[in-house]
Amino acid sequence: MKRELVKTADGSTTIYLPEWNEHYHSSHGALQEAQHVFIKHGLNPKSGDYLTIFEMGFGTGLNALLTYFASEKRNQYIHYIGLEAFPPSAEEIEGMNYTSFTRDEEAVEVFKKMHQVEWNVAREISEHFVLEKVGKQIQELEMGKETIDLCYYDAFGPRVQPELWTPEIFQKIYDWLSPGGVLVTYCAKGQVKRDLKSVGFEVTSLPGPPGKREMTKAVKKLF
Repeated sequence: MKRELVKTADGSTTIYLPEWNEHYHSSHGALQEAQHVFIKHGLNPKSGDYLTIFEMGFGTGLNALLTYFASEKRNQYIHYIGLEAFPPSAEEIEGMNYTSFTRDEEAVEVFKKMHQVEWNVAREISEHFVLEKVGKQIQELEMGKETIDLCYYDAFGPRVQPELWTPEIFQKIYDWLSPGGVLVTYCAKGQVKRDLKSVGFEVTSLPGPPGKREMTKAVKKLF
């Protein structure tokens, strides 16, 4: 499938799939969307010293990079599991300009290190951050019950990949999440929210990132 490198409204780059008319990130701003959905409403409210994060759609590694710097500043220990069945090429990764938007001098090295990590093994990026990139489809993936604390659900939208937005998939994630665990996603479609509720999540609609009216947060009940 043809893939094109494009610049989004906030100046950050992403990948565009013409055949699907779909972007890896919001055309209104890749960086802004990731910060708003996954860091502000996903990571920041989680105050635990040790978190296991599961990302559905590792893609270009933007969410992992932002999580690394946000969690390092808070002295959180992170085990980051990024699922990606069809990773971008090395050339496409080189075209991502996210590190130019951060004041952290080590951003270039960290981003490079994340993409040099081999697949299907857990590797330390720092003493506080372990990255595990998994090269599978979520339908094939098995994880232990109540082993993750936070899910970044960043798959392509239900318009192009409806099979990734089903009650069956959400049930798997619900089972993997610990009590009080959270799923956040940019998607705010009514059917998606109804399907999340159908497997047991408490669902909240929140203000969306630039260009989007809403996003979705789903919480697994404590009891």
